[in-house]
Amino acid sequence: MRGRGEVKLKNRNYPLQAGRLFSYGPGIPHHITGDTTEPLVKYFVDFAGSSAISLMHSCGLSPGRVSAVIPPNALQSLFDELIQIGLQVRRESSELCAKLLECLVLRVAGARAPLEGSETLAYLTYLQCHRYIENHSLRLRTLEQIASECHVNNAYLCRLFQRYDNQSPYQYLLRLKMNRAAERLQQPGTLVKQVAMETGFTDQFHFSRVFTSIFGLSPTAFSRLR
Repeated sequence: MRGRGEVKLKNRNYPLQAGRLFSYGPGIPHHITGDTTEPLVKYFVDFAGSSAISLMHSCGLSPGRVSAVIPPNALQSLFDELIQIGLQVRRESSELCAKLLECLVLRVAGARAPLEGSETLAYLTYLQCHRYIENHSLRLRTLEQIASECHVNNAYLCRLFQRYDNQSPYQYLLRLKMNRAAERLQQPGTLVKQVAMETGFTDQFHFSRVFTSIFGLSPTAFSRLR
């Protein structure tokens, strides 16, 4: 979506801009007006069925709600593909569109951000911590280290991830480490001990236990898959 406008839901007005989402449904009228200086261009999808309401609730966008995604164009490629498939007269088009709708809902859940207000600062802090863990995953080792370097306390960091993610900050760190380990183990001649050290584990056996718990295979067995 681009441009600016306003939507009226349940007798309340909300501003519209790039990245802003809203939903409606039976018994929830809506009225959209555009800004004449910045014409409004929007994507929308109408769907029905027994699972329609549960789909909306699963991404935090129940009928009558307004939300936003970061970055603002996070959903554009999925909407474009949904339109492209929907215009094709093929036997599989209906099923593909249904699957793309499910992907769209999952993407909304993953990219959803709070609207302007008291929650915005907390969300921005979460994004900064999330990005910091991603950029320094090989060096970071403990929750305490993450919190200290992100300049927040342990409890607050955990609350941020509980609110905006489906995993703890330490679980996120371990997954990043193990993803890197999996890439390295696929390279010929790579030793498990070497990969453990590269990902910040001083104990090779601890590394192997963590790797196995995530991938269901030991590092040695995983390396043979190449």
